[in-house]
Amino acid sequence: MSPVALSKSLIALAFALSSASLATAQVTGTFPPVPLASKHFDYPSGIPYKVDTDVGLVRGTQLGYNICNSTTENQDSLCQTSWFDTLDDFCLWAPSVPGKTVGDIEGEMIAWCTKPGHGTRLIPAGALTGVQFLKTPDYIQAVGFIDQTLINMVAGDYGGEMDPHGADLRGNPMGGIMFSSSFGAASSKSSSGPTSWAVTLSA
Repeated sequence: MSPVALSKSLIALAFALSSASLATAQVTGTFPPVPLASKHFDYPSGIPYKVDTDVGLVRGTQLGYNICNSTTENQDSLCQTSWFDTLDDFCLWAPSVPGKTVGDIEGEMIAWCTKPGHGTRLIPAGALTGVQFLKTPDYIQAVGFIDQTLINMVAGDYGGEMDPHGADLRGNPMGGIMFSSSFGAASSKSSSGPTSWAVTLSA
């Protein structure tokens, strides 16, 4: 076989392999039929196992799950249901594994909470070194300092913002939902998610 014929054969084979891998991935779009911010669930009975069930979209599938309870509450939990209630009862979004920057893994963040009872990972003792909690009739806010390496963030990582929007409307993290009993729910056992939320982590 001549070198020219061999080269054409290799190019044809390479094209066939790349076409096959594209067909296998079957990426069909970027945007979901229903944006994450438009999905609303009652806690606890209305939460599905996974909030983001879209397949074939550019960023892949939801990493974790949303039905979180005592069976999922451990330091390996992939719970993506977060709570934000009081100074000593709130959650942050952080990586499930160490060594990746928030910018690279923001769609896969999981919930880390200050106290047990939510089915999530717990923020280790000593990680939070100062927190200020503000509650108004319209919003609640916590600002503080944290040793981010204790929740799998890379030291010095400038972090990012987690919210139910994102460029593709799937949110960061994808499938991440948040609840609060701060606006009218009688207890954390019966609550609806806030209409908007944002968590910013930064060095």
